[in-house]
Amino acid sequence: MIEKLLNKFLSLVVLVRHGQFTIDVRYYYRHTYYCKLVQLKYLFKDYIAKIKYKDLSFHGEFAPELQFVLPFAYWHYKNGTLKSTSSSKYTKELYFFSPDHKEVFETRSNEGNYNFEMPRILYSQDYDMKKWLPVPLKEIYKNDVYVYYKPILIIANRYNMEWDGPPVSFYSVEVLAYMIEKLKDSYTIIYNRPKPQNITMDNSDIYDMDEYAWLEKEHPDVILMENLFKENKAGANNFNHMQLMVYANASMFISIHGGTATLASYFGGTNLILSKKGPEHHFDCFHKLYPQFSGARILHAKSDEEVIKYINEDMVKVFQE
Repeated sequence: MIEKLLNKFLSLVVLVRHGQFTIDVRYYYRHTYYCKLVQLKYLFKDYIAKIKYKDLSFHGEFAPELQFVLPFAYWHYKNGTLKSTSSSKYTKELYFFSPDHKEVFETRSNEGNYNFEMPRILYSQDYDMKKWLPVPLKEIYKNDVYVYYKPILIIANRYNMEWDGPPVSFYSVEVLAYMIEKLKDSYTIIYNRPKPQNITMDNSDIYDMDEYAWLEKEHPDVILMENLFKENKAGANNFNHMQLMVYANASMFISIHGGTATLASYFGGTNLILSKKGPEHHFDCFHKLYPQFSGARILHAKSDEEVIKYINEDMVKVFQE
């Protein structure tokens, strides 16, 4: 009963303060207010007692885990209040700092995204973050194994169901061909589109682009992350671990919104993100939130044409400079 009344009160606050926006956006505003209120009950434990009490558990999607949960856990670790963490399989290396991390969830769920025990969750009108610290994944996983003559450029693609429909934001074979031809002389290009067996699945189906065979035939100089994992020269525990080690040695990324772009933003340098639509646009996540993960320079393209424009006017320029 109290929770229902609180939600009604917060809905009224949002309507008064943000009534100019559509209802599908306004409920994210309400979530932010609710998350802030929940954190009030931990004031004494977090700032005065500072005992190891916090048991964090999350089984939502990859993007919000990287955006809000992992930095929240790291804040508690640095604050001396983190007791344990639990998440989906293949996440132990992300929570390298956790005193006790368990991989307890076989799949990720949309329902798991709505964990209001976090200071922020999903999209937020307020990215002036408290209880949130960037996690030094690059520093931890930088290595001498994945080093090449030319600097590494990661093309992190995806081809998934979006909003219960067909893929919207992805790099087609035609766009891939253009960017590879334009950038291959300047960079060691590593292509990454994880297959279902290598990651923890959520509610989005992964489709086949048939680009792997095309890449191996037309662009054999492009390194496939899948092949690096098969070789596993660095002894990665899983595919996520492999990604962390390869990404840590890179400073140029071309990615797609969601978990793909979020992970790439953890490693500094420049990250060109294709996002054609989504709440990220309204909340300006790519400029307000994503640079906070590592100080990365974020380029947000809203169309294939803008991707090509950024490649010609910015990414080649970065290398030349």
